[in-house]
Amino acid sequence: AGEVVAVSTGDVEKIGWFVEAVSRFTAAALTVVLVCAALVVYQPALGVVVVVGLPVLALAVLPLLPRATRRADVQRDKAGRATELASDTVAGLRVLRGIGGEELFLERYRGASQEVRHAAVRSARMWALISAIQVLLPGLLLIAVVWRGVHLAREGRIEVGELVAVYSSVMILTYPLRHFEEIAMAYSFSRPSAKRAARVLALERATDTTGSRAAETPGGDLYDPATGLLAPAGRFTAVVCGDPDAAGRLAERLGGHPPEEGTSALLGGVPLDELPLKSARTAVLVQDKDPVLLSGTLRELLDVPASGAVGAEDALAAAQCGDVLTALAQGSLGADDPMDARITERGRSLSGGQRQRLALARSLITDPEVLVLDEPTSAVDSHTEARIAQGVRTLRAGRTTVVFTSSPLLLDRADRIVFLHDGEVAAVGTHRELLRTEPRYRAVVTRETDEETATLRDGVPAAGRPAKSRTDDDRGVDRGEGFGDDRADALSDGALSDDDVLHRLEEIEETA
Repeated sequence: AGEVVAVSTGDVEKIGWFVEAVSRFTAAALTVVLVCAALVVYQPALGVVVVVGLPVLALAVLPLLPRATRRADVQRDKAGRATELASDTVAGLRVLRGIGGEELFLERYRGASQEVRHAAVRSARMWALISAIQVLLPGLLLIAVVWRGVHLAREGRIEVGELVAVYSSVMILTYPLRHFEEIAMAYSFSRPSAKRAARVLALERATDTTGSRAAETPGGDLYDPATGLLAPAGRFTAVVCGDPDAAGRLAERLGGHPPEEGTSALLGGVPLDELPLKSARTAVLVQDKDPVLLSGTLRELLDVPASGAVGAEDALAAAQCGDVLTALAQGSLGADDPMDARITERGRSLSGGQRQRLALARSLITDPEVLVLDEPTSAVDSHTEARIAQGVRTLRAGRTTVVFTSSPLLLDRADRIVFLHDGEVAAVGTHRELLRTEPRYRAVVTRETDEETATLRDGVPAAGRPAKSRTDDDRGVDRGEGFGDDRADALSDGALSDDDVLHRLEEIEETA
């Protein structure tokens, strides 16, 4: 990212400087040729001196240009690394503040900045020498012309007026000669910049965007042959995976055209990788763990390609963005309508939960055939998360929705839950069924440790109380420890209500 910023700002400016310098150099070179030709015709004795001296002036700095160019290259490289470091630091500033790493990265940037300064000073010294030569040599040429002209005038071979005319012409040539120095400097600075710009422009997509099938939007079940994951059409499917990285890769694969080569996901039996990228993205929309919010107004943020079936108000309501709209309206001067409130770059003026909800609303507005959400509520409190789960379920009724999550509040709203273990489907069912029958699923959802799981498997309660005799059907009682006997019994029967879940979460938050 830092190199792209450097190319799009400083390097492009250097390339533009060289383009401008070429036009000025062309005019200067033409002027020098015409004046020299006129001097040779007007006063051959002095014109020859000028014609011989000017090429020397123009070529005198050529031996210094390679060294100056190398120093300019070093300066550009160090400046690019410093810009990249600054860009990465700003992008992770919140994390650095959280772990107390600001001073460490500040020292790194200071070191990189000093390296850029030293490289710039070394480059400037060389260019100062070139500039000094460009000033000294024209002065010596002028002295030589005057000395030769005075000698010829004393011999009576030229008139004093002719000497003055030649002197004036040589003085005029000193200005075009400056553009010879400028073109040399512009070339030395723009050459490495042009190489970097060409390297960036030569980048291509890692995946094919054309596809081998006609541009169409298929429908039907979403299936991943690599893991055996099946998301039935029109159903709300939740996917539980203990490895967040594996879940992210699977979400990318479900969207088609993933950066990694492999087996393609199928939508209605059609491989998504064989569809043009635009058609695949229209059929399946994937929202990753860290969605990006671009700067602009909220209206501009939500102005995305959509089917038109879902309005902004419905999407914002389903994503529980009421408090976000209030905060935007209060924090924006001159914007009575929250939709006209401005959002800063990447939504830095918002909290993590607010950014997630706005990104979710943006995804809901598009109303794709299949919507894949990767941890859409990880930064949201439990009460809001429960309302979001119900809002998404209601708004997406009749549409295929796949949510990667381990939140019990979202899982309880899902029509179907797929549990992945070691990259394969290990169990399928509802949330309460899997809590009773699948210990590995329960360990992921309830954050149980291996020791706790083994204890539960052996029938010994963690608190040391005498264990009841139980079967596979009533193992869910352990999920209700701490709820009280009535709630534990209710959980073992699979009848735990939403109010009970929220009440327990409130108790956990107060205890924490």
